[in-house]
Amino acid sequence: MNVAYVYPWDIVGDPSAPDRLAGLGVEAVALAASYHSTRAATPYHPSHRVLDVPYPAFYLPIRPSSWSRLVPASPTWTPEDAYLQARDALKAVGLQVHAWTVLTHNSHLGTANPDLVVRNAFGDPYPYSLCPAHEDVLEYCEHLVEEILTVGEPDGLILEACGPMGFGHQSVHEKTSGADWTPADSDLLSLCFCTACADHYPAATRDRVRAAIDRTHPAHPPATTHSAQSISTTHAGTTTVGTTPPSTQPLTIEEALGELTDEVRAVRVDLSDSLRHRLIAVARRTAPNTPITLHANPNPWAAGAFAPLPSGEPGADVLVANCWGEPATDATRLAELKDLSTPGQRIGAYVLALPPRPADATVLADQLRTYAKAGATEFHLYHAGLASPQRLAAITEALRQHA
Repeated sequence: MNVAYVYPWDIVGDPSAPDRLAGLGVEAVALAASYHSTRAATPYHPSHRVLDVPYPAFYLPIRPSSWSRLVPASPTWTPEDAYLQARDALKAVGLQVHAWTVLTHNSHLGTANPDLVVRNAFGDPYPYSLCPAHEDVLEYCEHLVEEILTVGEPDGLILEACGPMGFGHQSVHEKTSGADWTPADSDLLSLCFCTACADHYPAATRDRVRAAIDRTHPAHPPATTHSAQSISTTHAGTTTVGTTPPSTQPLTIEEALGELTDEVRAVRVDLSDSLRHRLIAVARRTAPNTPITLHANPNPWAAGAFAPLPSGEPGADVLVANCWGEPATDATRLAELKDLSTPGQRIGAYVLALPPRPADATVLADQLRTYAKAGATEFHLYHAGLASPQRLAAITEALRQHA
């Protein structure tokens, strides 16, 4: 099965959208039911070309009795039942509709509830990231899944950000690159030390993390060092410009944490495990026959949309890995996820069809072949609402060549 990702506003108000998507050659559409803030191009919509989405929203009717402390916001830029309207239009042309569900990535709720967000070792809050170590956050995610399955009645459930978000985040006018933090620094800055997390780590963890990021030792001032520019690859597969670390600088999070590594890693992985297990239980209880797709990363230190899954998850039907970076690196990640899969479990490649990828069917088809060799049995294509006509044509031809 191949899946095209879209937003509700790509469909609602555009009667040509369902047939355009069906013409891509996909069997299903991943339709956002819960999504974070964004600024989106709408190149096909008859009413607008750019849509500002100023806060995260829930695209189904909100039933107040179904929520507890945390209640999602309704959109003002599209109808409150936009998911339902879009779902019906897509199903009318024979497409399956899977509910694309963003879980802990919510700046609206995080800003309003600062006690529930991820905080780094310096105490800095990440308001876009709800920490699943808090029971209120776990309950919110459970209610989100239950409402989507009950009210939205999707053909499938896609879970994104099924764990804590980390340091890396494309926020408004992001201004963090000049600090020259390395991938190891990003991992360290992604460790949560909120009130629900901090006491679970070994006692020395916070000081160790702060010292590693500041290139110093606890109770000693930082040393002055000089370093040359280098290119580094992050866990998500994207390339960033950083600095070549001095000889005393940890090259990995494991080197930074030393003997604390195993305990800290276990705490980190447990955050995503606990949330995932509860959500799968809710989903199976609410809609037993609805397939579940997880956006996952085999790296135990992963943070963000693709949550850590170092031991696999037999309760899911599909495991999807991010394939937005260098294809060989992405293929390695896919192969690792395939090794963690159970018999009958499908592996999906989350394929970027937007810049910096070229609008070239031959290039895209070659990438699909690479991912298929690594174990992918289905392709999740991002993003059929944002892509230009040339890019949609490339997607269609690449899928035809791969069929």
